[in-house]
Amino acid sequence: MNERAQCPGCREVERLGRRRFLQLLAGGAALALAGCTSPVRALARHRKPEEALPTATPATIVDDVEGGSPIELGEIPPPHPGGAHLVWSGPAGTQQIAWTVDDGYCQQCIAQYVAFAQNSGIHLTLNPNGVFGDLWTPSVVAQVREMVANKQLQFGNHTWDHKDLTKLKEAAIQSELSRNEVWIEDTFGVTARPYFRPPYGYYNPQVLEVAGALGYTSILMWNGTFGDATLETPEQIVSLAEYWLKPGTIMLGHLNHTPILDLFDQIHSIIASRNLDPVTLDEMFGTSRLIG
Repeated sequence: MNERAQCPGCREVERLGRRRFLQLLAGGAALALAGCTSPVRALARHRKPEEALPTATPATIVDDVEGGSPIELGEIPPPHPGGAHLVWSGPAGTQQIAWTVDDGYCQQCIAQYVAFAQNSGIHLTLNPNGVFGDLWTPSVVAQVREMVANKQLQFGNHTWDHKDLTKLKEAAIQSELSRNEVWIEDTFGVTARPYFRPPYGYYNPQVLEVAGALGYTSILMWNGTFGDATLETPEQIVSLAEYWLKPGTIMLGHLNHTPILDLFDQIHSIIASRNLDPVTLDEMFGTSRLIG
């Protein structure tokens, strides 16, 4: 989805991994922080072309003995309708961040993000569009289901085909959310409720009312971005990671373009050097796939 969040001030906007956690030592030269202008998309262009990317220290994978019982996939709880509220950032006072990943029209991006999660133990929240469901191959789906069961990956609803919901009538909004929910349930064995990220970040009172009535009471926004809804350079992506990754960030990424796929180690060097704890939304806000 395209970024619509704005920088702070521009808009009112000691858990380890369940099975494994990626521990990195920050390596290479520090990058200068990107400055804040207006929309987040504008923040990508701050690094000088001659500046090199840092070299990441190789990852160390460790076991997590506090994983807890796996989720039984396929046990879908009923919706819990209610008033919808906006979620812009994580709670204060922790080192947690939520790395969220939207859309999914790049099959290579889907496969490599999933492989990255499986190999590293990073916790992610995925918000895919079901219209691209054919790009999720059976082997990838099997990997994802295992990580969902182990509470390492989680899903939010991002609508079926990424329409601007503010331009639709009530029945069409319901269809966008319900159709995508069915695809997530049937494919991955869990509900996306109560989390819903509106395409482009666009919402109005009708969108919030419909979402809440369907059980999507947490409207997922963001306060940090990799800027990769569109094709960006590696330098731009890392610069935004340097700027936005801090305690409480809900970081927006996408399964759309390949440049970020070679930057996972650099991004994790930033995360580790700041002692940040990547978690799912359930872990950040105390929700559960068994409750929805």
